[in-house]
Amino acid sequence: MMRRRGATLVLTALTVIGPVRFPAAATEPAWSEKAIHERIDPASLVGTIAGKRLEDLAKRGRDLFEARFTTLDGAGRPNATQAIVPTAPRRPAEFAFQRLAGPDANACSSCHNEPVTGGAGGFVANVFVSEGFESAHFDTLDAQFSNERGTNHLFGAGLVELLAREMSADLALQRREALRRARAGGEEVRVELSSKGVDFGRITALPDGSVDLSGLSGVDDDLVVRPFTQKGVMTSLRQFTVNAMNQHHGMQADERWGTRWTGTADFDGDAHEDELGAGEISALVAFQATLAPPREETPDDEAWAEAATRGRAVFAELGCESCHRPSLPLKSLSFEDPGPVDMAGTLRRGDVKTPATYDLATLEWAERLPRNEKGEVLVPLFGDLKRHRIADSRTPELGNETLAQRFVERDVFMTAELWGLADTAPYGHRGDITTLDEVIRAHGAEAEKSGRSYAALAEADRSALIAWLKTLKVGE
Repeated sequence: MMRRRGATLVLTALTVIGPVRFPAAATEPAWSEKAIHERIDPASLVGTIAGKRLEDLAKRGRDLFEARFTTLDGAGRPNATQAIVPTAPRRPAEFAFQRLAGPDANACSSCHNEPVTGGAGGFVANVFVSEGFESAHFDTLDAQFSNERGTNHLFGAGLVELLAREMSADLALQRREALRRARAGGEEVRVELSSKGVDFGRITALPDGSVDLSGLSGVDDDLVVRPFTQKGVMTSLRQFTVNAMNQHHGMQADERWGTRWTGTADFDGDAHEDELGAGEISALVAFQATLAPPREETPDDEAWAEAATRGRAVFAELGCESCHRPSLPLKSLSFEDPGPVDMAGTLRRGDVKTPATYDLATLEWAERLPRNEKGEVLVPLFGDLKRHRIADSRTPELGNETLAQRFVERDVFMTAELWGLADTAPYGHRGDITTLDEVIRAHGAEAEKSGRSYAALAEADRSALIAWLKTLKVGE
């Protein structure tokens, strides 16, 4: 349920107070096999959207998330590949749908469904991450041509993106200040980069305006924190959605595959123009951004509750919190769409007169989030939104990929947020580890000390840690 909190909602002159408009569709019979029956007018998605309006938009996004797209909607991409850059295939695809190159699913919820819509997926729902390779042809059933990944849950995704935006802004400000000081002083300025208590290495600013980035750690050279996917290479829910709709369903968003960038409204050549407009993508973003964050639940079973209390202490004693930080502080619950760091091929702020702002503070679940002494929301994600080397020759289990994605080394991955993990087994980047005990033991490289310390614990303490981890529920 969502509700409006009048005391916190301020309507500005830019706020559109009318309803989100769903234009009437052409007359179709009730038994139509199309999944999209009406389009969403993007012109109605400006200014603050809260309360009932946000609930309506998120509901429309959920409908699209659960929709089983058909060829009547434009599903399939006969003249386009899975690549995130609009790319024509070198030869006609042998299969209209296939698991490796895609399209490989009829609906988003075909994979994101455990324990409910928006959740994770079992091993059967693994994705083959070939969307990042523009020049490769993946019309093959040979798995060496792609990395296989498990399906992550999306609960709390709006909060995760907001954290990443604030962290990116912090790092950019530190870079600008270092350059200002270097120019003013005429000498090198070395700066340790950090945001929300997370260390991202260092940069050295030079008087000529250049920056030595060789000391960076866990973030891209542009200092944008990309919080999504196991590799940490997706900037925003909007970028993720546009990519996934093409790769998995062959449903192409006109903000990337449309006339502006490709010169045609039907890039994939299936006789369906502008298959997904900015309104549909915005609704999908709103649905994902408003999904309630997972929560830590207290077991009714007294023995379990007692073990979990001990397990929480063991988690800290092992040093797990150095990466799986219990919470990160968030200044604002205002989610702008499009966001501040989206780039060409995804709708950007400069493409719209006024962005939509989804006021997450008006959602019922926002009231239960703790706050610090500054009034900042403490997002209990048990993560740090930073990449780490997690595998090595001694403990190689989690370094099981063939190809580097977006120039991120094969044994480097984003810290997995632990919230919700009790409801989203199996584990590991490939979803091929069935127990928490196994995946903890698989930690190597930067996490080797914690993994070995866990293995050396008394059985009672290991069991207690698992008992606590099993309290981190999706909560829906």
